[in-house]
Amino acid sequence: MPDIVVVYHSGYGHTQRLAQAVANGAGARLLAIDADGNLPAGGWEQLAAADAIVFGTPTYMGNVSWQFKKFADASSKPWYAQAWKDKIAAGFTNSAGMSGDKQGTLLTLFTLAMQHSMIWVSQGLMPSNTRGAKRDDTNYLVSYSGAMSQSPADAGADAMAAGDLETARLFGERIAEIASRFKRC
Repeated sequence: MPDIVVVYHSGYGHTQRLAQAVANGAGARLLAIDADGNLPAGGWEQLAAADAIVFGTPTYMGNVSWQFKKFADASSKPWYAQAWKDKIAAGFTNSAGMSGDKQGTLLTLFTLAMQHSMIWVSQGLMPSNTRGAKRDDTNYLVSYSGAMSQSPADAGADAMAAGDLETARLFGERIAEIASRFKRC
């Protein structure tokens, strides 16, 4: 079984709930970036040992949170050594808007992974985009590059759409499957 770490920042609990869904699907460990943008003790070592790293952050103002950006900037030390080269990577995000410019955030996560010479895993789900589609269907927000979720700005994490959480869980399963294939090689 591959060692998968979900490293994420969550401002209000929505992204944490999404991270938990991804981790449940992947059989992964959670690694939270704190309110000051720091990892807990041993966090960098967990990432160094991982076969796959899944990045998660809320989308604020069309991009990652400043706390996640601080983590990304601090990853320049493993970048310089290419310590994450050929590890599996993936990403997810949440925002209040249906679009909310989440694609910009996923592109930032993708770029971070590419700079680290990682191997990106796509969503791997067909969209729910027919007339009969319901908000709680999987991949209702139609993302191919990573998992997306939407939560109303005036609602807690408990009000997140079941379809978004299932999309994240299925994404975690896909990440684990791909990581397993690479681990066998």
